[in-house]
Amino acid sequence: MGGGGARVDEGQTRSIPGVGLLDGLGRRFLETLEQIGAAWFLLVETSGWILRSCSDRRVRLGRRAIVSQLVRVGARSVFIVMLVSGAVGFILVLQMGPPLDEFGQKPTVANITGVAVTRELGSLIAGIVLTGFAGAAIAAEIGTMVVGEEIEALEAHALNPVRFLVVPRVIAAVIAMTCLAVLSNLVAIFSGMGVGVIVLEIPAQTYWDNLLMQVSVTDFCTGLGKAPVFGLLIGLIACSNGLRVTGGAAGVGNATTNTVVQSVVAIVIADLVFTVLFYSLGLV
Repeated sequence: MGGGGARVDEGQTRSIPGVGLLDGLGRRFLETLEQIGAAWFLLVETSGWILRSCSDRRVRLGRRAIVSQLVRVGARSVFIVMLVSGAVGFILVLQMGPPLDEFGQKPTVANITGVAVTRELGSLIAGIVLTGFAGAAIAAEIGTMVVGEEIEALEAHALNPVRFLVVPRVIAAVIAMTCLAVLSNLVAIFSGMGVGVIVLEIPAQTYWDNLLMQVSVTDFCTGLGKAPVFGLLIGLIACSNGLRVTGGAAGVGNATTNTVVQSVVAIVIADLVFTVLFYSLGLV
């Protein structure tokens, strides 16, 4: 006959309005912190191997592996990046042409398109395309190795998985992302120019003069400077999710999905940080 209060089990607690939502948000927040921590430690270890390879001749990262990954994540993404960038340049010019024509400023479509592409859209488009094409593939490949116990086999032979699997993929993602950003800029600009000259009947010389007058080296460099960071984020997130796969084939699928979602969110947030930084420095 104790006088203790009524005992509330977990199910009753969850039934209280708002508790389930807070519990879900808390779990999601902790998972996000765990993912950020895993990517950070992977970055530190990857940077350590790269620095060691520069100072110690006995530590080699494998040029063939890097070139192979460049072909997988870079060369095979070229057509998709060109297709998307060309379509975006086409859309920008067609959407802005008529409103600007109402104010007699139709030729200035070249100014707006050039700045938008070089500062923001070129790198952003390449990053999102590379995320869906290469990031998911890297996560699935490494995740499959984890499920097949290939990672354990490497460790049993005293081979570090980060050195032989992560470092080549991260380096390839950074290099490929930078090259694809340049390609995306050029394709979007010339696609817009073609539409402006052929469809909007803007003289080619006028379009080109306005473009060169508006777009500066600073615009190109600030936009291109984001690309290596985007590539680094894609590579780290994909490798981190791949190495943390559990649950067999279903885990590989979850890692692939999480990689795409997390990479896109990380790229957009990084782009926001860069924009605020460049604005505060007076570069935009």
